[in-house]
Amino acid sequence: MDITWYGHSCFKISERGKPNIVTDPYSEKIGLPPLKLKADIVTISHDTPGHNAVGAVQGEPYVLGGAGEYEIGGVFITATAMNNVQAEPPQSNVGYLFAYDNLTVLHLGDLSYVPEQGLTENLGEVNVLLIPVGGGGGLKAAQAAEVVAMIEPHYIVPMHYGLPGLGIELESVDRFLKEMGVSKIQEVDILKVSASELPEQPQVVVLIPQMNSGV
Repeated sequence: MDITWYGHSCFKISERGKPNIVTDPYSEKIGLPPLKLKADIVTISHDTPGHNAVGAVQGEPYVLGGAGEYEIGGVFITATAMNNVQAEPPQSNVGYLFAYDNLTVLHLGDLSYVPEQGLTENLGEVNVLLIPVGGGGGLKAAQAAEVVAMIEPHYIVPMHYGLPGLGIELESVDRFLKEMGVSKIQEVDILKVSASELPEQPQVVVLIPQMNSGV
């Protein structure tokens, strides 16, 4: 499985023989370069320009934007309402668990609070966690570290943090790395995940945004 980050909360998840998934495509209105992506499935965590630019994705994808259970092309998708009720006004948010034959990926959207233990337990084992860490509408660094401890994934990939050009004020990823006790940053272009080679201890992987590549 390959996981590529295009900035903000937008990832492409590719697995051989399975549909390509793009999460939370953003509009260039937020300050990042236009997306050049093609997908079979697009997931939307909530309806704002930083997360709902379906028109920026080529192809004729299935678009998922609400809670429910779906099976598309051999990928089982559990979409769970994780609404930010503490926000003023309250904001809707959907987290997506993608279950393949032997790997799972959880995208938390703009989750902004530490959920009840029961919510995370119901998700089962999570191999890769895509988690907001920069505040704004999403988790702050210390909260994100708490959520990681609850979910206990194999890989932790931070998202939704400050980037050059981004017109949304977010904290840098450094504060989260400090909260996680990471001294040596592991930066890669693409996270390659194999069910037979999962790390024994949780690993934080900082993806380099591929904002000028795609399709």
